[in-house]
Amino acid sequence: MIVLILNCGSSSLKFQVVDTDLERIAKDEDRLLAKGVCERLGSQSLVTLAATGKPVEKRAVALRDHEAAITYLVRWLDGTKIDAVGHRVVHGGERFKASCLITAEVVKEIEDCIELAPLHNPANLQGIHAVARIFGKDMPQVAVFDTAFHAEMPETSYLYALPYQYYRRYKIRRYGFHGTSHRYVAYRYRQITGKKKEDVRIVTLHLGNGCSACAIRGGKSVDTSMGLTPLEGLAMGTRSGDLDPAILEYLAVKEGLSFDQLDTLLNKQSGLLGISGLTNDMRELLDEERENGDRRATLAIDVFCMRVRKYIGAYLAELGGADAVVFTGGIGENAPQVRERIVQGLEALGLRLDTAANARAVGTEARISQEGSGTALYVIPTNEELLIARDTVRAVPSRKN
Repeated sequence: MIVLILNCGSSSLKFQVVDTDLERIAKDEDRLLAKGVCERLGSQSLVTLAATGKPVEKRAVALRDHEAAITYLVRWLDGTKIDAVGHRVVHGGERFKASCLITAEVVKEIEDCIELAPLHNPANLQGIHAVARIFGKDMPQVAVFDTAFHAEMPETSYLYALPYQYYRRYKIRRYGFHGTSHRYVAYRYRQITGKKKEDVRIVTLHLGNGCSACAIRGGKSVDTSMGLTPLEGLAMGTRSGDLDPAILEYLAVKEGLSFDQLDTLLNKQSGLLGISGLTNDMRELLDEERENGDRRATLAIDVFCMRVRKYIGAYLAELGGADAVVFTGGIGENAPQVRERIVQGLEALGLRLDTAANARAVGTEARISQEGSGTALYVIPTNEELLIARDTVRAVPSRKN
C-alpha cells in the first residue's frame, strides 16, 4: 500500500511517500520511497525533492497554495499510484483520541477545533480539501492528530485551576501537542531496549523551534508541557512558554498593546529570539556564543536549558522515577552542547552523561549516559511520518494489502 503523508503548514508543505502494509509494519520493513518540502507557498516557492536512492533536487517554483504544491509533487512522482493519504492534523480537541478515516463529519469536527489552533487546523484542512479535488472523493484520507496521544491524560494533569464551569462550557484544558513524535520515540525506545510497553516509564523531550516535554507511563502520556495551545511550557524558538498571566495585563497597560499584539508578542517575538535579540535558531546562537562571546546569546541558551531541566525534574517526580530521558527534535537530535547543558546538575537524580557518546550522537540513535546511570539518556530521531503512514494503513481496512 503506497501512502502519501502530508504535513500542511500555513505556508509550507512537507511530504513523504511510504510503501507499507500490515505485514511490513509487523516486521518493521516499511519502505520510504520519496520525501520533500515546499516552502514559502504563495510566492516563488523553494521546493526540495528526494526520491530514495537518487540525488536531492532543489527548485524554485511558483506555487500559489497547498493545492498547487500537491499537484506539483504528484506530477513529480510520475505516475506512482497512491492508495491512501495520511494527514498530520494539529488539534483534535476532546473528540479524537486516535487517528481516523476522514469523513464529512470528521472535517466538521476539525473545523470546530480551529479556534483552538487558528494557525494550524485551517492549513491542515486545506490539504484535505485539495487531496479530494486532485485525487477524487474516493481517495481514502486519514487524520492523525497531534493531540490524540495526550487525550487520555488524567484530570489532574489536564485541568487548569480555573472555575470548573469554564472546562464544562468551553473545554478549556491542557491538550498537548507533538503527540505523534512523543509516541514514536516511546515506541523506538521499547524497540531498542526490548522493554514491554506496560513496564516503561520515560520522559521524552521534543526540542526544536517548538518544544515540549512528555511524561510517559505504560505507553501512555500522563502529562505534557504544552497546554490549550502550543504556547505553554518550555521556552521555544519564538514562543515564551510558561509565564505569569498577570504580565499580559501589565504590558497592555504599560505598552498599550491589544490582545492581537500580545498574541504576536508571545508566539512570534519571544523565546530564544526575544531574549537574544538575534535569532530563533539555536545553531546560530551557539555560533554567536562561541565566536563572539555574545552575552544575550548565552543567556537565551541558558534560559532554554534551565526550563527543560525544570520539566525533567518535575516529570521524574511525577513518574516516581524513570527508566530514561529521551531527546528528539531538531535541537534534541543535533545539538550535543545543548543536551550537555540541560543534563548538567541532574546527577543527583541519577542522570550521568557520557560526554564522548553525547558528542558523537548527532542525528542518530544512541545511548548517551554512563554505564550504571540510574536514569538512562538516549537520543532518538523522531519519525512522525512513519507513524502517520502506519496509522493510515490501519484506518483503511479495505486497502491494507
